[in-house]
Amino acid sequence: MAVESWDYVIIGAGSAGCVLANRLTADGTTRVLLLEAGGPDKSMLVRMPAGVGSLISAKGEYNWGFWTEPEPHLDGRRLWWPRGKGWGGSSSINGMIYIRGHARDYDLWRQMGLPGWGYADVLPYFKRAESLEGGGDDWHGGEGPLHISKAPATHPVFSRFVAAGVEAGYKATKDFNGFQQEGFGPYQLTIKDGRRWSAASAYLHPAMNRPNLTCLTGARTTRILIEAGRAVGVEFVQSGETRQVRADGEVLLCAGAVQSPQILQLSGIGDPEHLAEVGIETRHALRGVGANLQDHLDASLSWETKGVKTAYSYSAGINQLVTGLNYLLFGKGYGRQNFLESGAFLKSRPDLDRPDLQLHTVLAIMKNHGKDQVAKDGFTVHVCQLRPESRGRVGLRSADPFDDPAIFANYLAAEEDRRALREGVKMVRDVVSQPALASLRGPELFPGPGVATDAEIDAWIRQAGETIYHPVGTCRMGVAGDPGAVVDAELRLIGLGGLRVVDASVMPTLVGGNTNAPTIMIAEKAADMITGRAPPAPDMASYEEQAAA
Repeated sequence: MAVESWDYVIIGAGSAGCVLANRLTADGTTRVLLLEAGGPDKSMLVRMPAGVGSLISAKGEYNWGFWTEPEPHLDGRRLWWPRGKGWGGSSSINGMIYIRGHARDYDLWRQMGLPGWGYADVLPYFKRAESLEGGGDDWHGGEGPLHISKAPATHPVFSRFVAAGVEAGYKATKDFNGFQQEGFGPYQLTIKDGRRWSAASAYLHPAMNRPNLTCLTGARTTRILIEAGRAVGVEFVQSGETRQVRADGEVLLCAGAVQSPQILQLSGIGDPEHLAEVGIETRHALRGVGANLQDHLDASLSWETKGVKTAYSYSAGINQLVTGLNYLLFGKGYGRQNFLESGAFLKSRPDLDRPDLQLHTVLAIMKNHGKDQVAKDGFTVHVCQLRPESRGRVGLRSADPFDDPAIFANYLAAEEDRRALREGVKMVRDVVSQPALASLRGPELFPGPGVATDAEIDAWIRQAGETIYHPVGTCRMGVAGDPGAVVDAELRLIGLGGLRVVDASVMPTLVGGNTNAPTIMIAEKAADMITGRAPPAPDMASYEEQAAA
């Protein structure tokens, strides 16, 4: 049987894969095959913003539901790691918060020797992707496929949290993605007309009827095919049948920070010592594959509310059915909300050049990713350290491509990480104690008043800290001669032709915020690199304004 061939084979229909599927087929002639292990994004829980809690907390059709290895600095706990499965990937199960990160995050990449990745260079790609509610401006695009709404943040918990931050002496900001990131304010959201606007909604669905795009679901990639020092195709399993396809141009690996290194290692690309441990022949030695893992560790503080309804009241008992039917039949009600509308970016110490803490305010009492239900009205403030010094890795458990990967996050290995998160807990408590929240603030449930000293706070973080779903860095960009680099500045795999990695795994360092927006930007930029289009001119005016802020 002849093996089918395509110009490009994309592995993974997550955020990056959806962008590339759209952009590479826009000319009507370039033939693209998109392989996705999951299925279509057809569930109401995916469409309905309020469905995020159910999607994040359970392994299933839309969530790979990984677990880390025992974490040595978190009392040996194994942590739950949700990762999106199916069209849209993690953009179909995430909290829908749209954050780019700080300008200096990208300038750091440029200073690491990666041309074209400074903030002035990447800002035009963010703008290309965006369609900001109300129209574009100096900081935002107004005509892109990704709809960005402005959270109203009118619920008393959200609005008073921002007011409390100002009372505590912090700045206020109207746009975390604009001139000033630092301070308290409302979030921007990937929600359009009360519906989750994932990368699949923005990029994949509009391209589905193009004759030069083929999407296969239930197609689990088992390895990348290599011949004579070049990636030439992909092997995958669909409906129990092993199949192979060829890529006349390139294989584009877009499986995310966990599964991109997993697929490379299954293909014999990685650290020869690790590959030998699991019985895989090394086809291309690249020691950085799977290393440099970074993630945002999160500590969640919760309070009851007094006289104010929150997500619990909207979903308890018969109200859950009412909320679901109201959304399904009329597109109205609390199902339109993600219950995550305000937050903050703060410095844990004044000498820092940019915020190193991010706060997310949730209109619910959150415990263990929502797996443990608390039958009370209340709110939670998540605090995460934005730039951890700790590094982990992703490896293989075995040579079986259907085994889950081995995730060693190695949280809190660095003292600075422990200090910053401890300080963040104290800062959140100070904000919540302000007069603006007094009338609705009930008792602190988690960690509770019994956790007060530094040692007690540290112990609680070890017992309760969890991921806030932002792993990056496991196939990082680097320069020639860098032994830990996996791809170059154009995302080409170092030393092996015909293969690029395009997803959050290529980030050399974590950005200061949620990672979906940067992943989409990376794919927009990669599309130009792949097709040979000249990049847009750097946006120096906006860059200089924010860099000076």
